[in-house]
Amino acid sequence: MGTCRYCEKSAGTISDVIGFCADCIRGHFSKVWPEIANVHARSRRAYGLPVEPPHDPGGIPCPVCVNRCQMAEGRTGFCGLRHVRHGRLRGGRPHEGRLSYYHDPIPTNCVADFVCPAGTGRGYPRYAYLKSPEYGYKNLAVFYHACSFNCLYCQNYHFKEATFSSGKCHARDLASAVDERTSCICYFGGDPGPQLLHALKASKLAMKRNPDRILRVCWETNGAIQEPYLGMMAEVSLRSGGCVKFDLKAWDEGLHKALCGVTNQKTLDNFKQLSKYISKRPDPPFLIASTLLVPGYVDEEEVGAIARFISSLNPEIPYRLLAFYPSFYLRDLPTTSREHALRCQAAAKHAGIRQVHIGNVHLLGEGY
Repeated sequence: MGTCRYCEKSAGTISDVIGFCADCIRGHFSKVWPEIANVHARSRRAYGLPVEPPHDPGGIPCPVCVNRCQMAEGRTGFCGLRHVRHGRLRGGRPHEGRLSYYHDPIPTNCVADFVCPAGTGRGYPRYAYLKSPEYGYKNLAVFYHACSFNCLYCQNYHFKEATFSSGKCHARDLASAVDERTSCICYFGGDPGPQLLHALKASKLAMKRNPDRILRVCWETNGAIQEPYLGMMAEVSLRSGGCVKFDLKAWDEGLHKALCGVTNQKTLDNFKQLSKYISKRPDPPFLIASTLLVPGYVDEEEVGAIARFISSLNPEIPYRLLAFYPSFYLRDLPTTSREHALRCQAAAKHAGIRQVHIGNVHLLGEGY
């Protein structure tokens, strides 16, 4: 599928949208990036989002994520949410969030369901209501309408429109959605990073209203936030019995930027930092990694390198490999094949990871 515009080879799986094979992106990134950057720019202009993180001289800095946007009056940050108006940084306030939420019956399709209290009963009785999956309970799933990355294969890209059009949800209203059968809150999106202060405020209110009971707080994130917010996110999960799930999208920085538009160095640094929390609460697992197996790009070479990194920190960190489904700008790629998933699982196990699980198995196709 497709021919690489750099090496002119058609072997393997190559997206016509990206235009280059994984090997050429890894080996000749500076040469191929300008064309790939144009794809990212086009994908962002379609939603009225800034093409690049603004760094205006004399502008007001946003301290939240890896992009470190610095915005002049009237400018908007890379996430599309935080902006400067009347000389003040606005958007992402603790009380007001742009999001949607719903109650999801447990067990649910969570990245961590193979190790978390909701899906397994691990941590009972301190962190789980049952010794088995928490049937009869539910998760408050909170989907934030903003993101600090620009993944060309985003499985939830509809949030890009909602970033501007969705109404604001007060933190107290979100906290009120927690009822007696809600055993966990999961923040995802998009990504919770740009609106982390809102999530932390809602979590604090929810736990205050529900004292002396189990209410876990979990995150699914690209992990690219700055301190002190990283530590604040970690502490609320550590105390509540929840987990932090990092999506480690690729190992090679060039390949990561080609797929997601942003460097992965802050994500990897933060993952390493959070691995130090594991000893404070070994069970249920505090830190979990996942990787979407994008055909032709996120292969066993990438997964093996990610797994060696994880294993060097702690081989007990659970690792979830997720099947890819064509979406957003990468609709010309196939679903992840069963053989691809099994090769990546073997590479992760060979690297020393002791808990490697393949998710979204219903999406796995046949072939190479």
